[in-house]
Amino acid sequence: MASCICRGARGSPVSANRLFFFDGLFSLQIADDEKGHDLDLFCVPRHYENDLDKVIIPHGLIMDRTERLARDIIRDMGGHHIVALCVLKGGYKFFADLLDYIKALNQNSDKSVPLTVDFIRVKSYCNDKSTNNVKVIGGDELSNLSGKDIVETGRTMQTLLSLLSECNPKMVKVVSLLVKRTPRSSGYRPDYIGFEVPDAFLVGYALDYNEYFRDLS
Repeated sequence: MASCICRGARGSPVSANRLFFFDGLFSLQIADDEKGHDLDLFCVPRHYENDLDKVIIPHGLIMDRTERLARDIIRDMGGHHIVALCVLKGGYKFFADLLDYIKALNQNSDKSVPLTVDFIRVKSYCNDKSTNNVKVIGGDELSNLSGKDIVETGRTMQTLLSLLSECNPKMVKVVSLLVKRTPRSSGYRPDYIGFEVPDAFLVGYALDYNEYFRDLS
C-alpha cells in the first residue's frame, strides 16, 4: 500500500488546485509547477485509483523530513520534560512517526527529552472545505498540562493554542507536517514545519476526505 500524500483527480470528490515544491529556509516547499509522480509508480489501493491524480510527497521524503524535525526538537527541547499532544485524527500518523524518531534519538544520542503523550481532536473541515467553525473535542484533562512544555502536531492551531494558554504551560511549540499557502491564512506559522504546500486538498498519511483515504498510508 502506498505511504504518501496524494492530490485528488480532477472531477473526483477530492479534486482541488495543483500542488508545489522547492527548498525553503524552515520547510520544504512544494512548487506551483510541481507535476507530482504517476500513481503507477506506487502501490495505490484499487478502490482509490480513480479518485487520485498524482503522488505529491512520497513516503521516503516524509520520513526523512520527519526525522530532521525530530532532531530539531531534541536540539531545542533537550532536558525539558515535554508533553507531546497529538491533534486527532489527521495528525496521528505523523505524530506516531515523529515520536518514533524522537525515541530513537533519546536512545542513541547524548541529549534526550523526557516524554509523555496526550491526545485531542480538533475539527474544522466540512467535506473538502475549511470552515471558520473550529470544534475542540476532548481536552478534559488539559489542566494536567499546567507548568509543562508542550509540543503539538496538527493543522488547526489558533483555537487550540488559546485553550492551552489557559493551562499556563511553560512553553508551547507547534509541529506541523503541512502548512498551506492560501490567501485565507491568518498569518500564523508553526514553530516546526515539514512541507509548505499550495492551497490544494491533499489526502493520505492519515489526511482524509469525510473519513476516506485515512487508510492510504
